[in-house]
Amino acid sequence: MKQWIRGTNAAVFSIAVVGIFIVLTVFLNSVKGLQWDWTENKRFTLADQTLTVLEELQLPVHIVSFISQDPYMDRQVADLLKEYEKRSSLISFEEIDPVQQPSMAQKYQVTQLGTIIFESGEKTSSLSSYELFGYGSTDTTYSFSGEQRFTQAIKNLTSDDLRPLYFLTGHGEFTSSELPAFRQSLEGEGYEVRDLNLLREGALPEDAETILVLSPQSDLSEEEAGLLKPFLAADGRLLMTIDLVPDMDQWTQWDALLGEYGIVNEQALVVEASQTLIKDPLAIVPEFGIHDIVNKLGQEDRVAILPAAMALSSGAASEESGESYVTALLKTSSQAHGKKELGAIWSGTMTEEDLEPAEGDLTGPLHLAYAVEDEQGEAQAVVIGNGVFLQDQMLAQQGNRDFILNSVGWLHGQTNEMTIRPREEALLQQVYITRQQGNLIFTLTVMVLPIVFLVMGAIVWWRRKKG
Repeated sequence: MKQWIRGTNAAVFSIAVVGIFIVLTVFLNSVKGLQWDWTENKRFTLADQTLTVLEELQLPVHIVSFISQDPYMDRQVADLLKEYEKRSSLISFEEIDPVQQPSMAQKYQVTQLGTIIFESGEKTSSLSSYELFGYGSTDTTYSFSGEQRFTQAIKNLTSDDLRPLYFLTGHGEFTSSELPAFRQSLEGEGYEVRDLNLLREGALPEDAETILVLSPQSDLSEEEAGLLKPFLAADGRLLMTIDLVPDMDQWTQWDALLGEYGIVNEQALVVEASQTLIKDPLAIVPEFGIHDIVNKLGQEDRVAILPAAMALSSGAASEESGESYVTALLKTSSQAHGKKELGAIWSGTMTEEDLEPAEGDLTGPLHLAYAVEDEQGEAQAVVIGNGVFLQDQMLAQQGNRDFILNSVGWLHGQTNEMTIRPREEALLQQVYITRQQGNLIFTLTVMVLPIVFLVMGAIVWWRRKKG
């Protein structure tokens, strides 16, 4: 009788424990925002920008993911979109196999596996899951830009505010078509990108707010300067990058334009000796200053990488220059120097010795980028001594994309919209085994181990029965 009571108590206790576990699991799963992410790269932790976008949602967004038939890719997409659904009651998500449900594919006019549809009211947009995966920083990793692209899609779908952004052309600058990844990132942030040739147009567009001058190869004409300077003086904003150009010492208009902000192009190629993994002395990994543009990058221990950067100066960083206040965003170590004599570069005979410090060179630390604001704290300009990092192969490196998008966002007063970097994931490691190894694994796991546990259970049962 006592044994029966003990057995009953043990069974009731076990059922109670299991029941409490199930109820607790259901409860915790129902509480929005409550989770612990113990993955190595925090793959289930949404960025602050995403949470802000979801909190500000006012219209429902329905997301339909048509699977790609790649289980690993589909699971990563679905896991992330389920996080969006958990975080906002206005987000709904469903996953569909277009092979089993062709009518749904026809409804959304989907012709490619892996298509992801975002719809809100009568507005729709689509992404391909294949666009979300790219090369990682090493051979054993890949990048996943799902959160970046999903948040941008939701933001664009629920907002009618497209901000115009003009790329100045006519002086050998990068045009929007020459920087497809940068242009795509800008459009994803809600900007409408256009090219602008002042000599052809004869005037600045009425809706122009910000002009991008990306690495000009020749000087600005007096006529163009006569249009551009009044625009910038009347609350227009400028983002300019400067690369090494043979005759830039003859420029007058660009130098005068920068002088309006108290910034000087030193026309010196920066050489950095104190590098770690990057052995190229011309691939500069600068330190961040203190500013809204770069504060978060520094907190997250990310870096910008600028190949063949140019030194800039402003008299003194973070000090008043006329009616503008200039803050250094990027600077080198004290071991860097700026090469003033660049004849070997233009002749194509440059050697490592030509990069050594020489008389007349600038001494570090050197400044590579500035943010300029007026006395009321309104953004005026961002000037960067490098434009090569905007090219597709460099933009994805470390914090490069975030740095330039944060710069554009700051110029438009979007200090709370810091961009989301693509996540790096480890590639699945495939193990190859022989048939004999496969048979051994099968025998041990399917036959031997279960028999061992059965024998151990039988022994325990027999001993308790005898006792």
